[in-house]
Amino acid sequence: GLVLLVKGAPDRLLERCGEVWNMYGPTETTVWSTCWKVTQPRRGVSIGRPIANTSVWILDDHGQPCPIGMPGEMHIGGTGVTLGYFQRLDLTAERFVPDPFSSTPTALLYKTGDLGRWRHDGLLEHLGRLDHQVKVRGFRIEPGEIESAFLDQAGISDCVVATHTAQNGDVRLVAYIVSRADASPSVSALRDTLRARLPDYMVPQHVVPLDALPLLPNGKVDRSALPPPRGGSVTRTEEGHSRP
Repeated sequence: GLVLLVKGAPDRLLERCGEVWNMYGPTETTVWSTCWKVTQPRRGVSIGRPIANTSVWILDDHGQPCPIGMPGEMHIGGTGVTLGYFQRLDLTAERFVPDPFSSTPTALLYKTGDLGRWRHDGLLEHLGRLDHQVKVRGFRIEPGEIESAFLDQAGISDCVVATHTAQNGDVRLVAYIVSRADASPSVSALRDTLRARLPDYMVPQHVVPLDALPLLPNGKVDRSALPPPRGGSVTRTEEGHSRP
């Protein structure tokens, strides 16, 4: 049967269902805009490709398409885009913009506020919210890109990246990871893999293993409940125990 993907549990769902599909889209584009049949979630979870009569564009700050692999803001076009917000002309003008890629003069693109990119295999990857961007030591960083790099590694079932400011004002990246029940990945090995994929300034100074991410009643991560890192960078021994 058809099942919508529950965050952090695609492998467990596949054990219990005939098929699992990941579907993405905001209410402003009539709920669903892309879909992808989940087959090998340990290799990364995609949001797939646009559904019929829908277009998705990854655009930079100047409204130009980003090259394959480069993150940008996701814009959605097509017949599913609504006319705007009720009695909110200012917000409508901000989020619903003319579609320069459509042959229909009145066509609109919805600026989702989500960060994404086209993968080299032709699938879309969702990298989190633009309003979660952080600036660390002069570099503007997309936490979603780091989270995606963690989730692509075997043994990691969930991850969220945040910042922590020490008493001296030093802002550091902190990755909170949840391991699969049947795995205990080495933090040092995780970092080595990240260094091969990301620039040094995007490799978190702290990696904090958790049994589960704290959640709000609506199912979103409760960032205010994330524990501060202890002392220096948190590491883990090969036996899976944490130590400062």
